[in-house]
Amino acid sequence: MPADPLKTHVAKTLAHTAPLVGCRFDPTGRFVFAGGEDNKIVRWELASGTKTELVAHDSWIHALTFVANGETLVSGGYDGRLIWWPAAAEKPAPIRTVEAHQGWIRQVALSPDGSLLATCGNDLKVKLWNAADGTLVRELIGHERHVYHVAFHPDGKQLVSGDLTAKFIHWEVDTGKRVRDFAIASLSKYDAGFMADYGGPYCLTFTNDGKRLVAGGITNVTNAFAGVGNPILVEIDWESGKDVMTHLVKATMNGKVFGVILHPEGFLIGATGGGAGGSLFFWKSDSKDEFHSLNLGNTCRDLAMHPDNLQLATCHHDKNVRISLMAPKPA
Repeated sequence: MPADPLKTHVAKTLAHTAPLVGCRFDPTGRFVFAGGEDNKIVRWELASGTKTELVAHDSWIHALTFVANGETLVSGGYDGRLIWWPAAAEKPAPIRTVEAHQGWIRQVALSPDGSLLATCGNDLKVKLWNAADGTLVRELIGHERHVYHVAFHPDGKQLVSGDLTAKFIHWEVDTGKRVRDFAIASLSKYDAGFMADYGGPYCLTFTNDGKRLVAGGITNVTNAFAGVGNPILVEIDWESGKDVMTHLVKATMNGKVFGVILHPEGFLIGATGGGAGGSLFFWKSDSKDEFHSLNLGNTCRDLAMHPDNLQLATCHHDKNVRISLMAPKPA
């Protein structure tokens, strides 16, 4: 069934007992996982609604991905730990725990061939890990501010990381060579009143052909202390490192884009959160403004897409995961 963004609606709500900050569907589509502010990962079976808690972190958990053909969940917490879990076990217990970073792990990404994990965090480092056994492959050092996001190029040979000031570093995976730096000015701002930088890529993905990098976050920041600004998605030409399309929202609203999906049918989906609550926005690549939006009623912290390319998961400050369906409601 083709996706119909204009018919997107909330089909299911899954409740937890604490605010949620990260979410992912497993590759089989059987489960949705979310990391919470209560130091727990929560797994729901979509068909039955059965809820299972995974407990081992000592912090909030935002970074989630799957290895071993989806059989194993890897989580990264603000405690600096990477933990491997059996994704479908009745009572999941940690397979492996690695003390990976000093301070927050902001994101974890899996290489296209499934062999490597890339992580980044508040210790200013990007690290590469063997996905199978958790051994450290190499450290990539070059950022001077907290590293917010990391993504593998579709060719698997290149990696990009972005920090608080929206400085991006292009790395060579096999050698760790720092190939180049570039910056996207619209994604970060120095607030002279509070003497603080605010911004960075809160989400990051490549187009399937690898020709563009898409980064989301906040722009037009007027108050760094309160996080006041407007949601933004930027499409970056990978070869030149230049902004080639900036996507904004039509309404004046306070928030940032916390998650982005490039749908196989060619449109972009962003999940926003902030003072204006939370929404899903849909953009065409050649247009600045969204062609559709859905108000979700509460600030979104992350976005994930089901393997069927129709269901979207968003995790929220109000302790819920919302499953939105890009299809008509049943008659």
